[in-house]
Amino acid sequence: MTQHITPIEGGDALGNFRAQQLLPRLQAIHDRIVGVSARFVHLVDTLEPLNDAQLKDWQALLTYGEPYQGEQGGVLVVVTPRIGTVSPWASKATDIAHNCGFAVKRVERITEYRLTLKAGLLGKAELSAQQWQQVAAVLHDRMTESAVASRADAFHLFTELEPAPMEHVDVLGGGRAALEKANVAWGLALADDEIDYLVKAFNDLKRNPTDVELMMFAQANSEHCRHKIFNAQFTIDGVAQDKSLFGMIRHTHQTSPQHTVVAYSDNASIMEGHELERFVARAQSSAATPYVAERAQHHVLMKVETHNHPTAISPFPGASTGAGGEIRDEGATGRGSKPKAGLTGFTVSKLWGGWSDQPGGKPEHIASPLQIMTEGPLGGAAFNNEFGRPNLLGYFREYEQTVATDADTVQRGYHKPIMIAGGLGQIEAGQTKKIEFPAGTLLIQLGGPGMRIGMGGGAASSMATGVNAADLDFDSVQRGNPEIERRAQEVINQCWMLGEANPILAIHDVGAGGLSNAFPELTNDAGRGARFDLRAVPLEESGLAPKEIWSNESQERYVLAIGPESLEQFKAFCERERCPFAVVGVATEQRQLVLADEGNESPVDMPMDVLLGKPPKMHRDVKTVERKAAELDLTGVDLQKAVIDVLSHPTVASKRFLVTIGDRTVGGLSHRDQMVGPWQVPVADCAVTLADYAGF
Repeated sequence: MTQHITPIEGGDALGNFRAQQLLPRLQAIHDRIVGVSARFVHLVDTLEPLNDAQLKDWQALLTYGEPYQGEQGGVLVVVTPRIGTVSPWASKATDIAHNCGFAVKRVERITEYRLTLKAGLLGKAELSAQQWQQVAAVLHDRMTESAVASRADAFHLFTELEPAPMEHVDVLGGGRAALEKANVAWGLALADDEIDYLVKAFNDLKRNPTDVELMMFAQANSEHCRHKIFNAQFTIDGVAQDKSLFGMIRHTHQTSPQHTVVAYSDNASIMEGHELERFVARAQSSAATPYVAERAQHHVLMKVETHNHPTAISPFPGASTGAGGEIRDEGATGRGSKPKAGLTGFTVSKLWGGWSDQPGGKPEHIASPLQIMTEGPLGGAAFNNEFGRPNLLGYFREYEQTVATDADTVQRGYHKPIMIAGGLGQIEAGQTKKIEFPAGTLLIQLGGPGMRIGMGGGAASSMATGVNAADLDFDSVQRGNPEIERRAQEVINQCWMLGEANPILAIHDVGAGGLSNAFPELTNDAGRGARFDLRAVPLEESGLAPKEIWSNESQERYVLAIGPESLEQFKAFCERERCPFAVVGVATEQRQLVLADEGNESPVDMPMDVLLGKPPKMHRDVKTVERKAAELDLTGVDLQKAVIDVLSHPTVASKRFLVTIGDRTVGGLSHRDQMVGPWQVPVADCAVTLADYAGF
């Protein structure tokens, strides 16, 4: 097919403030860099060349923001969406162009950075090839972007890549050793007893496992997804314990179950609420769907989870997708619900002069505590802001201490940080339980497309910080797109507002392990098997291997079970909200999980009981360690200095910088945030929301 790509220059992509922030990082690479500027350039892909009138229309459409007034020369670094992908910006812009009547296959946006170098005594200064690569590393996010040397090189964005092949592990011929090798190479984080379990399972099936099946098993049975340590059998000082850690937590609910509707069995917990007034859309005709006020019983849902590993590797997207994943958990509770208000929290080691600054301290690819606290909160706030949920609460702790042992001293701290995302939501009383759907039910993906993002995240987050290969660690970090999540949430809202007519029978969010964890979980909860079509999964990247299609952790996705008779109604909701969806599979009576790939060997064909049945239970045999701490010596302590040290410690000092970065009133149901009193000091230790717009 003939391709015509027209570049159309746009406005400023950097701004003076961001340019000044960026300059010191570039000067650390080459001290003669004295300036940096950037502009957007749009690449318009059409079937026919643009005539003058069409070009003028495109220029009008793509003129926005401040005009570019930077350099025209200098060293050029072109940052594009990752070669082979279609960016979220392109999907939205192409959709807008189509709605405006433009005939276009795709419009992409790239950023051209120009560096100004000061001439030296020997004439014009230049960057070496190595320095150019270092500069490019600063200017782009290699998970979602590529850096090239010219505008013409950016045209490779439109090149379709051939799908990568599926692989097998020769368990029948190579036995346990073959699987051990794959375990390390692919970062599967399988324990020794799990390797033995899989070797036996596939010997019983009389075939070798595919890489898709192994990646799926690793994600579905990772510590992140199955809480193996929390569910482990513990022996302490030779005495077997009656309860696991999770059993101890569940015991609190068993002892005091009052006013609890759902606990430990869904994506969020639910406690009893009360009757409130809600706004719901009620169709009166094909042309009118006004919102009306109705009174109904609603319960309160709560959720808190961590996103530690991604935040340690890449703080902004790690915290951003942590908040996004928690929001999806709320929306995917029961048969669909509504997130209302959020919280974020961070615990790190010392910001300055601690473990991360010492030689041989933190691994190079792990972010420092200071980086985490300057970038992570912005990521969490950005997702909440762009999704449209107030972030009303949070905390920040810094802790690191040198502890004496019998042999030496060790640095104790939160070297693997804690990033907490949590929130409150509302759910209609009749929508709190998922329905065990029958065979023939359609299995649907709702939300954004798949890309090579977050590969192996569930397994990677289950490993100790820094022990995974740097590339595998980075590959396991997701990237967020809150606008698509908002669209998907609006579809979910339209469904649950129908009450008993809600077409959603069951719903889960897509998190760790991607579709390879979400779809099996959805079908297993209903006691069913399923047959899926690999090529029905929506993608915005070419060249993906089957395991990357099935296990990538691209965000803003949900999996749903819907009866065939409800498909047209659900499709209408999705079209109204411009939210992508796809029918990927169908539930089956036989508890077999089949992932078909037309014309090729099935990447997955295994019993559900092998995947999610009873893999080996972890056993922990531990002994109490007696610690001998030195007596606290307060001799010579200056009280005034001690008071100042305590008050200026990050744990105690003002958290204003974490509060003011977010919109705390969006949604109109915020009653109390962290700012208190006439001087609006951020000292409140709670947040309060309203149930509706008419009462409390």
